[in-house]
Amino acid sequence: MTAPLNTLLDALFPRGHTIAVADSVLTGTATTDDGGVTVIGTTDKIEVGVDHALVLAETVLASTAAFPQRPIVMMVDTAGQRLARRDELLGINGYFAHLAQTLDLARRRGARLVTLVYGESVSGGFLSFGLMADHIHALPDAQVRVMDLRAMARVTKQPLEKLQALSQSSPVFAPGVENYVAMGAVQSVWHGDLAQALLDALRTPAEGDRRAQRGAERGGRTLAARVAAQVAAGDA
Repeated sequence: MTAPLNTLLDALFPRGHTIAVADSVLTGTATTDDGGVTVIGTTDKIEVGVDHALVLAETVLASTAAFPQRPIVMMVDTAGQRLARRDELLGINGYFAHLAQTLDLARRRGARLVTLVYGESVSGGFLSFGLMADHIHALPDAQVRVMDLRAMARVTKQPLEKLQALSQSSPVFAPGVENYVAMGAVQSVWHGDLAQALLDALRTPAEGDRRAQRGAERGGRTLAARVAAQVAAGDA
């Protein structure tokens, strides 16, 4: 375990933690003022592949089988999903879906899910587990992005310069943790006492998916909540 990561874990869990790192995957347990939590996550800006997804899912299943209501804290530092032929041929999307389903099972059994983005969070490596949490928070120097603007330009067939210009005024097109806070995808940025910030998150009741509403309130996504409400009402 690297010194910066161990320092972060000590700050989050001053009462102690037993967390192993193998192949850049974090698994283990930690103690808070409110009791034990299960910890899963990634480090070293890993590209998450099928083997990593299986280890994460196995840890979640073991946790919810032994302690159904034990909270699960997810630590995110990933450069995305592994774009290797082996992983694609094995059906990496199915492994990611399995991981997401294990987290949904844990939630339905009463476990609170909290994510902390402390490094990078990119694309499928983030979507498959970190984005599944009830509450998603980040450190100030974290980097959050779903798609690089260059990749977005290739997919949308729009000039890169146009997207770069749009990113100056619209958080939807811009990477960076503050833009994801504005869009409501990240609930808050943690400063100061990290152990207390984690406790506050664990003690906050789950409110369902309020990302669109938060995005509207913060001015980062002005139409998503309104359009979703119209679709739900059958007006669209």
